[in-house]
Amino acid sequence: MADSARTGQSDGANAPTRAGGEVEVWSTDAVPLRERFSYWREVVCTAARGFFGTPTEAPPGTFSARVAIRICGSFRIMTVESKTGFQFARTRRDMANTPPNHYGFYLQLNGGMSSIRGEESTKLLAGDIGFCQGPEYRAQFRGRCAIVKLPRPMIERRAPWLLDRAQGKLAPAVRFANHVRLHMLELTNGTPPLGESQTTMLADSLCNLIALAAADGIPATRLQPELQLEALLAFCRQNLSDPDLSPQQAADHVGISLGTLHSRFRQTGRTFGHWVLENRLEGCSVALRDPHQRHQNISEVAYRWGFNDLSYFSKAFRAQFDMTPGEWRQGLTPS
Repeated sequence: MADSARTGQSDGANAPTRAGGEVEVWSTDAVPLRERFSYWREVVCTAARGFFGTPTEAPPGTFSARVAIRICGSFRIMTVESKTGFQFARTRRDMANTPPNHYGFYLQLNGGMSSIRGEESTKLLAGDIGFCQGPEYRAQFRGRCAIVKLPRPMIERRAPWLLDRAQGKLAPAVRFANHVRLHMLELTNGTPPLGESQTTMLADSLCNLIALAAADGIPATRLQPELQLEALLAFCRQNLSDPDLSPQQAADHVGISLGTLHSRFRQTGRTFGHWVLENRLEGCSVALRDPHQRHQNISEVAYRWGFNDLSYFSKAFRAQFDMTPGEWRQGLTPS
């Protein structure tokens, strides 16, 4: 039943269609054992509106499953978990109930999922990121999976190279795959859930990262400017601790010229150097007020975030926050 005070199934089945960003949780735990699989198939899968297919075969033993669904604006977000494996199929009925023009991305958190569409098969294990669109398919699932459905126009504009692939998965070690995982976890694990504006920003960034990850092998010069910028920012965030981080290093990593790099950073309203400095200072400010990092002295924090000149760090920190790093750590407020 839906995890709330009400127990009426008809109310629950319609509730997830709301656009206000609420999380609706459905579980078989409170359902009589003999009715669990049919409840999951007839009630929960109808409520999910095409997030996943219709279960076709009940597993032996006790069936147990749970799903959390959130619809926020044009984005569909879900986490599904099943302790017992089961088979399901995406039928014409499921396709009719699915919100149109969406492209699904799946992060397998544990267990596994395999799907077959025609002669093409895809298998996801823990940590794998899969994607699919449109046509009917058959699948098996067990474990826990995070699902984000993005509007198809976003994919058409930023990752057109995905559109001719009905299903597949990202290579585990492909560039930006880890960033995709982190974004999907943030979207699906938020407690409390993110607001609509936060969800929109994070989903927008997720789309860019998926486009970059799926574009492995495509020359960077073919990427849209916003994707080039996303690639630059992702690389810089990952290497803020490196005191030798340079514009040339970032440009070489993405595969663009130094002039193009400076042009992309102008889109942020900051130069490369200013962006790096602000983000390093922000990282230090969070670390200095984190009670779990109190054992580290200020110099250790500064070095860890890429500063190799403590005098410069202190001067820059004071200019940014109007107090010294020590005063900031003590929880003081600017005078």
